[in-house]
Amino acid sequence: MKNYQFDVPEKTDGAAAYELIEEIPILDLNSSYSYLLWCEFFNETSVVVKDGEDTVGFISGFIKPASPDTLFIWQVAVAESERGQGLATRMIDHILERRVCRDVEYIEATVSPSNKPSQKLFKGFAKKKQVPCDTSVCFDEDDFPGEENDHEQENKFRIGPLK
Repeated sequence: MKNYQFDVPEKTDGAAAYELIEEIPILDLNSSYSYLLWCEFFNETSVVVKDGEDTVGFISGFIKPASPDTLFIWQVAVAESERGQGLATRMIDHILERRVCRDVEYIEATVSPSNKPSQKLFKGFAKKKQVPCDTSVCFDEDDFPGEENDHEQENKFRIGPLK
């Protein structure tokens, strides 16, 4: 097994997170600025994973302001070379072990129907924890702006209660 380093992201990890997500076509690539924001201001509920100097994993997440018992996972990115080894599950566990998540009982995420790896991750995480995973439509295609919108609907996965 590799010797991964799991860390709280810092501002200096923003560029590497952007570059990692840029290499994963199924994920929505946001502005480089947004990844700097995540690594600077939402870092306690996010994680960066390195293998030596290489960034091989990143999760951005936050505690929902209206639901302090819910960790919302915004993006999960694992380098192609590291997939299939349970790294994404380990990243979620790493975040949940932090003090900031002591009151978290649920995990939520939105996943498009074509993103089979993320669906498998969240369903598998719920199965591993032996808790329910409820799925519902969060955003319809029509919710996304733009005349030439081709964004799929996003389904909400709600996992828990974890405790």
